[in-house]
Amino acid sequence: MLPTLIAIIAILALIVLWIISTQRKLVVLNENVCNAMSQIGVQLSGRFDALMILLDLTKSYARHESDTLIETINSRRSVITSKSTPDDVVYQERIISDALNVVAVVAELYPELKTNPDYIKAMDALETFENMLRTSRLIYNDSVTKLDREIRMFPVSIVAVMLGFRQRGYLEGKASKVGMRSMN
Repeated sequence: MLPTLIAIIAILALIVLWIISTQRKLVVLNENVCNAMSQIGVQLSGRFDALMILLDLTKSYARHESDTLIETINSRRSVITSKSTPDDVVYQERIISDALNVVAVVAELYPELKTNPDYIKAMDALETFENMLRTSRLIYNDSVTKLDREIRMFPVSIVAVMLGFRQRGYLEGKASKVGMRSMN
């Protein structure tokens, strides 16, 4: 009887240790996803800042369009955090893309704007943030893949459900993007 009890306790201890180990691994994977989403938020924030500088430059050429756009952006802009969803990111990217389309139209109407050194710097900054955002999106999707794969695998899936871990969505597609070079 005593050896059976010891064997049962040992098996239960191993199961508990495995559950703890699995939980820790899932926490790390989940934190990687959250961190990657936060990095996307940082890159989008930088793009918004560069866009606002660009819009300030267009004020002297198209004040009404610029003021309306700034007001629209300020009302729709939201901060991307670790709790944000891929849909939140796509929505924010769409806001930037729509604003860049208007800036492109203004730049076509006023060629001297395209040659303004501050305009060129702002466009370069937007392109730099776009490249960093692209990298952040790849890192996010890679982190999601690792978490989702782990969550779907048996027997980890049982622990994941018990502890409330869930699969995350990928950042698919992209808001339509104006060719950055065409505006320079």
